[in-house]
Parts: sequence; C-alpha cells; structure tokens
Amino acid sequence: MNFKSVISSAIIRGAAALLMAAGAISCNTIYDDQSDCPRGISLRFVYDYNMEFANSFHKQAHCLNVYVFDKDGHYLDNWVETSDVLKDENWRMQRKLDEGSYTLIAYAGLCCGETSFTAPQLQTRAASRREEVSVSLKQTNNISNASLHPLFYGMATLEVGKDDYVEETIYLKKDTNNLRFVLQQMNGEQIKADEFDVKITDDNGLLAWDNEVQQNGVITYMPWTKGETVIGSQEDGVTPVSAAYYELSTSRLTTITAPRLVVFSRERGENIINIPLNTYLLLLKSELYSEMPAQEFLDRISEWSLVFFLDSGNRWVNSHIVVNDWIVRLNTAEL
Repeated sequence: MNFKSVISSAIIRGAAALLMAAGAISCNTIYDDQSDCPRGISLRFVYDYNMEFANSFHKQAHCLNVYVFDKDGHYLDNWVETSDVLKDENWRMQRKLDEGSYTLIAYAGLCCGETSFTAPQLQTRAASRREEVSVSLKQTNNISNASLHPLFYGMATLEVGKDDYVEETIYLKKDTNNLRFVLQQMNGEQIKADEFDVKITDDNGLLAWDNEVQQNGVITYMPWTKGETVIGSQEDGVTPVSAAYYELSTSRLTTITAPRLVVFSRERGENIINIPLNTYLLLLKSELYSEMPAQEFLDRISEWSLVFFLDSGNRWVNSHIVVNDWIVRLNTAEL
C-alpha cells in the first residue's frame, strides 16, 4: 500500500468515526428528529464467574434462551438463539421492547439438542408467572450417569423508556460440575476400577427461577466414565503406581444441600469413603480467597479433581488428599 492510499484510508476511517459520533449526539439531543435512532434493547452476555475472572461465554455457550417478564412478573416472550453468532464476542442480542420494566432470565445450554435439563413449560402471554420458571435435571429413577451438557444461568432487570435504546449486560453462572476421582494404591499393587463403586448423592436436580436449589428428591450421580492406569515402570527405575479413576457430572453444588461422596469396596464389602463432599471441596479455598463466600467459591469452580490414597488393604489413608492438584493435610477430628 503506497503513502497516498494510507492517507486516504485514514481519512475515510476518521470521517466514519465523526459520522458515528454525530449520529450518537443527534440521538441524544431532544430537539432533533430521532426517527432514524435505534430503539429497544441490546443485550451482552458474559460468563466470567470463574476463578480466572475472564469472560468465556462465546467459547462455552452453544445455545441461548432469554425469558421475558413484565413488571408484575407475567411471562411475555422467549427469545432463542442457536446460531454461530454466539461464538462472536462482539455479538449482541437486539430486540424491541415497549416502554416498561422487565425481568430477563437467561439460560445458556438449555435449548441445545444435547441439553441435560428440561426447559420451563410456560404458556403464552401473561398466562404464566416468573415464579413458575424452573429447570430440572434429566434422569432415570433418580439416577444420573451422564456427562452433563453445560448449563449457565443469569438474570437482569431493566427499564425501557418510550424512545430509549438500552444496553444491558447479563452475567451468568455455571450450574453444572464435572468431578474426577482417583483412587491411588500406595503399595504398587494393581487395582481395577470395577473393584469399587463410586457415587455422589445430592438433592439438587431442580433449580428455581432465581437459580436456587429446590428440594425434589435425592439424585444418585454415577460415573459416566471410569478406568485404570499404571504410572511409571520398574524398567525406568520408578516404582509403578496403580490408580483407578472415575468421572461424574452433577447439577449445581450449594451450601444448603448435603452432597456426599461414597466409595464402596466390593472386595471388602463396605464403604471405604463416605464423606461430605462440600467440606472437602472447600478445603481448596485458600487464604487467597478468604473473603470469598463458600457458595461463590463452589459456583466459580466447575471442574474438580480429588485423589485418595489407599493402603495395602484398599482402605483410604485419610491423612491427606489431593484436591485440584493441591495437597491437603487432613485433621479428621475437624472433619
């Protein structure tokens, strides 16, 4: 590109910016003709409620529902987006709304074909209320053994004036978790995944309009995958370590329920691990996050890994565990 082309391009960009600025000023001036000014709302969606504090909505959301309610909580509409525009960080959902006050409830991952939750069954235009919104986990006989499709939730309230163009951001939280458990044999003996039954129990399969867990019966979460591995070899001069692994997916973990992790040894015919899951997950909450509430910590982390060490009798050596690569020394009297 020659010097004259560079100057021309700069002039064009500068002129476009001035025109945009002039348009914005014109739309904000009550004395001008505003017939060409935008109306309605422009919604941005952000998922930065994670430990990275970084927006990854455009990377993780594959479909989107926005349920619209008036100032009295009556249902008005359901806006749906399933196209690839969700991958664009600059994309905004633009809709027209009459003057008034509104509540918007957003779900990402609910209307996808592979969704793991049932959507609210709302009747048209004012026949349903906001409090009737709920999503429930898909399961069979209160058992879930699937890798749950990610589900995100957000809510916003806004005011729309007669000639307003409202820009609003809806911040979302992730309501699904994946947990990987490893049983590591300390004496080098090989263990098999089928020698143990692993499950999580929790009453968290129903989420209300405000994303709070509602009592609806205990769900038993079973592994969606499992296996075993041996790390190291005698040939390399390393003592082989045998481990069995299991991965389970759950709905939202909260401090108001009491999820438990249970590991049953078929050889021993007894539970070798039966612990309050939240208590152990919160062991990872270091002093770096001392001011962060427990519920926020559980919501911000959606992928967990725990390593338990077994002795020669395949019993849990409950002096320490590894949580998300952090070694935690346990005082079992406190737990």
